[in-house]
Amino acid sequence: MRPVDFTPPPFSEQDAADRYRAREQRHAARRADDEARSRLISRLRLTTFLSGVALMVWAGAGDPPFGSAVAVTAAALFAAFVALVVWHARVEDRRAWHDALASASALGAARMARDWNALPAPDTAGPDEDHAYAADLDVFGHASLLQLLAPGTAAGRQTLVGWLLAPAPPDEVRARQETVRALAPNGDFREQLAAHARFGASQSPDLEAFLAWAEAPPRYVTRGWLVWSVRGLTGIIWVLGAAWWAGWTTIAVWFVPVLAGLALSFAFGKGIAETFGRAFSRGRAFRRYADLFALVCRLDADAPWVAERRASLCGRGTALRDGAVASLRRLDRLMALADLRFAMALLHLVVQAVTLWDFHVLFALERWQQAAGARVRGWMSALGEVDAAAALATLAHDHPGWSTPVVVQADGPPRIRATALAHPLIAASVRVANDVEVGPPGTFLLVTGSNMSGKSTLLRAIGLNVALAQAGGPVCAAVLEMPAARLRTSMRVHDSLEQGLSYFMAALARLKTVVDASRAGRDGGPVLLYLLDEILQGTNSAERRIAVRSILSRLLADGAIGAVTTHDLALAEAPEAAVARLVHFSETVEQAADGFRMTFDYRLRSGLARSRNALLLMKMVGLEPSGGEAAAPAATDS
Repeated sequence: MRPVDFTPPPFSEQDAADRYRAREQRHAARRADDEARSRLISRLRLTTFLSGVALMVWAGAGDPPFGSAVAVTAAALFAAFVALVVWHARVEDRRAWHDALASASALGAARMARDWNALPAPDTAGPDEDHAYAADLDVFGHASLLQLLAPGTAAGRQTLVGWLLAPAPPDEVRARQETVRALAPNGDFREQLAAHARFGASQSPDLEAFLAWAEAPPRYVTRGWLVWSVRGLTGIIWVLGAAWWAGWTTIAVWFVPVLAGLALSFAFGKGIAETFGRAFSRGRAFRRYADLFALVCRLDADAPWVAERRASLCGRGTALRDGAVASLRRLDRLMALADLRFAMALLHLVVQAVTLWDFHVLFALERWQQAAGARVRGWMSALGEVDAAAALATLAHDHPGWSTPVVVQADGPPRIRATALAHPLIAASVRVANDVEVGPPGTFLLVTGSNMSGKSTLLRAIGLNVALAQAGGPVCAAVLEMPAARLRTSMRVHDSLEQGLSYFMAALARLKTVVDASRAGRDGGPVLLYLLDEILQGTNSAERRIAVRSILSRLLADGAIGAVTTHDLALAEAPEAAVARLVHFSETVEQAADGFRMTFDYRLRSGLARSRNALLLMKMVGLEPSGGEAAAPAATDS
């Protein structure tokens, strides 16, 4: 593996947090200005409308002086009212946009502080507990990696979930890393991407249902008899209606085709409603997605990976006239036409009777489905990939001390080398970094230490950074060199009343998946990286040591690399431990006025831990051990 140079960053994580807060204040001030302007326009709208109505009533009820001038003034007031409505809508859009920008900046500051309660909970369901490492490493859920990354769109979240759960090959990792480096300095693009998502495009819980409709064959527009019947009835209604209105006929014969049209509407009403429901079930997010597509089409990033996604969205034509942007805006307009059913229900009944409105909207919608439906999934996939890459780029930009890892298919013995590696979910003010080396095959890292000293956190730091690295993102380390690896963990094991599994049996089942994965790796491919935390605690010490030795022997024989934590210092004397790299965490115990005080520095040291603190911890929480075993501190500074 080639060496990686680490250059100190030009600014700190605190600088990034301060920038988020400054942006939030700036956008909040602009939002407040627009709110004040909106209130003023609202009052002007009401004043002009009421004044216009009053003048019209005055002009119609009597014979006011200068009657023509009164009528003209009333008309001018109504025209002013219409102009104010248009202006008000634009101001409200601008207010909502600055609100979205302020919210995006506030979330950025919350991410920097790791204020998990202020961050929205990920609405993307993670895998079940049987996944190789997701539950053990906090990839999903509250205070998780996905919550930290927080891509704005549903497509982005789904894409990032796939990246975090399925490691990419080294060539794809390098392509994503190049994209992350290209997007990291482009703060305006990333801010607008997040704001558009906050502005409405993230509200798409039923994206898959919409895609299923878009890719399905149309139900009605292909029925030629129905299309021509609707067109014919509409034309007959208008021709006969015009003849009756002009006095060419004294009989309202136009009422006959109206009845026929209403009968047709009744016969197909349920199917039309179902189609509209499937096509438009995602609310008014189409316009926001069109804006997102347009934003990506305008993105100027010198990275082939980005250029490929941009081309799939924009096509060869002008972005705003061709491809995804124009198609989604056309779909949004069709939805506005279909919404006549809800916006003006009584008017809709009249319009439907004389124009067969819903049929014409339906046919236009299904023609859109024929023309663009098969391409929508590709558009959403391209947007999701750009959104996921932007989330990783935001992580890289906001954490300048983090680095781009080197992920290669190792020619020699695979091993992981990390300098200043730390847990990415812990805030910068409290996280502690350590140098770590795992591998080569035939060895393993044995981590010892007392309770609360940092052993499990170290394993999760290794695992999360490996998952980030193979997703194409930055890592919480000054330097990380690693081979392509298949990650397996056994850390959080739970018994199951439903499945009839005790804790010990659940732990064995979990370990079997790790051993099976190492056996499957004998035939080549990425090396297995295992992280095992206090394995097989649910049985007696003698049998546990035999079982652990057996498992380690198999993993070593299969060429896997990994790290194991344990309280059982006797494991270090087992024959298998002869190939272990021994490291440990320790604590410091001081005599204080109110008893013993224990502190941890979470620094990784070479060698085997010699301290224990279980009895002392019992005493510190008020559970005095019997027999006076903890009369003196059991833990020492090592």
